[in-house]
Amino acid sequence: MEGSLGQKHEHHEFTLVSISKLPSSTSTSSSSTSSTPVVARFGGESGAAELRFRQEADSDDLAFDLRTSQIFRLGSVQSVCISKDDASKEKSHSRGVTIQFRNEDESSAFHSAFDKRKEDDIAQGTHLPNGTISSLKSKFDDKIESSSAKMYFHYYGQLLHQQNMMQDYVRTGTYYAAVMENRADFTGRVVVDVGAGSGILSLFAAQAGAKHVYAVEASEMAEYARVLIAGNPALSQRITVIKGKVEDVELPEKADILISEPMGTLLVNERMLESYVIARDRFLHQNGKMFPTIGRIHMAPFSDEYLFVEVANKALFWQQQNYYGVDLTALYGSAFQGYFSQPVVDAFDSRLLVAPSISHVLDFTNIKEEELYDIDIPLKFVATVGARVHGLACWFDVLFNGSTVQRWLTTAPGAPTTHWYQLRCVLSQPLYVMAGQEITGRLHMVAHSAQSYTIHLTLSAKMWGPGAEQGGILQSSSCKLDLKEPYYRMSQPQAYPVVQDQQQHQLIPTQDLPIQPKDLEDADLMLHASPNSGAPLNSLI
Repeated sequence: MEGSLGQKHEHHEFTLVSISKLPSSTSTSSSSTSSTPVVARFGGESGAAELRFRQEADSDDLAFDLRTSQIFRLGSVQSVCISKDDASKEKSHSRGVTIQFRNEDESSAFHSAFDKRKEDDIAQGTHLPNGTISSLKSKFDDKIESSSAKMYFHYYGQLLHQQNMMQDYVRTGTYYAAVMENRADFTGRVVVDVGAGSGILSLFAAQAGAKHVYAVEASEMAEYARVLIAGNPALSQRITVIKGKVEDVELPEKADILISEPMGTLLVNERMLESYVIARDRFLHQNGKMFPTIGRIHMAPFSDEYLFVEVANKALFWQQQNYYGVDLTALYGSAFQGYFSQPVVDAFDSRLLVAPSISHVLDFTNIKEEELYDIDIPLKFVATVGARVHGLACWFDVLFNGSTVQRWLTTAPGAPTTHWYQLRCVLSQPLYVMAGQEITGRLHMVAHSAQSYTIHLTLSAKMWGPGAEQGGILQSSSCKLDLKEPYYRMSQPQAYPVVQDQQQHQLIPTQDLPIQPKDLEDADLMLHASPNSGAPLNSLI
């Protein structure tokens, strides 16, 4: 780091080994590299939030507006600075330079100065060309509580949690197979890994021949990803780890394919699907591919007396009338409802389902971000057995719609168990149904700022038997649940005895259901005859 001409500018001027201009998103010319040392200076005219590079005394400065610029490390002494051109109407990011430092200390000092200057300008607020004032607050920050985001990124910044996901071999193996079986989609292509975590999917993409992979990760796991990728030198030259949110970062070029693992419990928990869609709109070429391509939420009513009694009995503690001389019963009702407001996450026997499942499709290639804020699914089933309906069972699957192979990843009951398990919403007031009786209702999920959803479930049993066509609702039950606060039961499926009226209701084998064109065009409710999943088990490895 060079000393400045005056104390006022200390730590704001740096001598660099060289800079290399990246080709712009609209330029066909090759990049150019300076042959003489370059001076980088923060400031500019009237203290503007600028970073200027001067290669020679008589040359024009190369200026970057810090309001629209970001810097990323490519190595210990090399970084890239990217700036979005405000004057351009293109969504692509038009300018960038690769910076070569003299040593690692100067690289660290430069990054610190860049971050400090940008933070100071954000704190003061900056005037944009149209006269409005922006604090450069992230779109992510606008809709997510800071406390929730802090816990979220802390969780995924730890290696033990990454290991938990990587050791889900159904998950990881299916991703690997989907990429490798569709090398034609990756070879020579630019890939963006959205929420890269450990960088494992970026490494898969590079193995499949990707021209370059941008691994975007907002948590501290980005540093571990850099280490892991550097430990694979045959692939590392084609992978750049960028620490930041996809809502905020700038990339030097558009992507041909996005890859991500944005699925949470019930597919939508953690609200990462929204970031996946934002990345699509910001970075993906028109007609680019997305891995995964679509997701389906499957639902079916279930009967499980053991689970119902287990949940209900949790509140019995509050029925004590002499707990160290204190009567607790005044809180029993609230505790009872509280336990039934927790979705149950576990693996269950598919024979507990009392009707064939239906599914709701989310097409990631064309769904709008706002459509994920409020998901309203009408429910309609016909019971195949007489039973007490204790609630709604849910699971999901996703499709990797490759050019060569279409591969499903499923979390269905009866399929190999994943770390997502399945999810059940338990009613505090069960319904009684007979075989052939119609069950209707609604599953309404509303996103909230804690990166999850409030679930509103209603199930109703219509009149059954002679004269039913003239009757209405016989009984109805509702519940409100917080997807953020599940009960992690996570038991293995139990061997439930087959009761008399279930003997004819044998488990229907999972069938191969190749994706149909209408599945990608129509995200309406889909009905499936199978009470299991509708996803081919033989697509898993």
